[in-house]
Amino acid sequence: QVQLVESGGGLVQPGGSLRLSCAASGIIFRTFRMAWYRQAPEKQREWVASVTTSGVTIYADSVKGRFTISRDNVKNTVYLQMNSLKPEDTAVYYCQAFMSGRGDYWGQGTQVTVSL
Repeated sequence: QVQLVESGGGLVQPGGSLRLSCAASGIIFRTFRMAWYRQAPEKQREWVASVTTSGVTIYADSVKGRFTISRDNVKNTVYLQMNSLKPEDTAVYYCQAFMSGRGDYWGQGTQVTVSL
């Protein structure tokens, strides 16, 4: 059974930082591309960042320079370091594990709220 479990969300003031974690089980983690998405209230889910199996990272323009995605293939965990947070970063953040032809898996999400 595949499980992706996110953690690390919470309430933070504008300009603050949070680190999200997503622990995976039930998959050969190192063979899956990992990504973070987010969904704000009354908005569609949007892609935030991805890290390939070889460690190449790409980011949405809205978070480039502020967020860093990384993976630990020993701990089967993907991280999202979020700095200089803005109110518009408020959303539920989801991690995804994807491999073409093998699976597309999602976590349950973790809430991030950026507010005074």
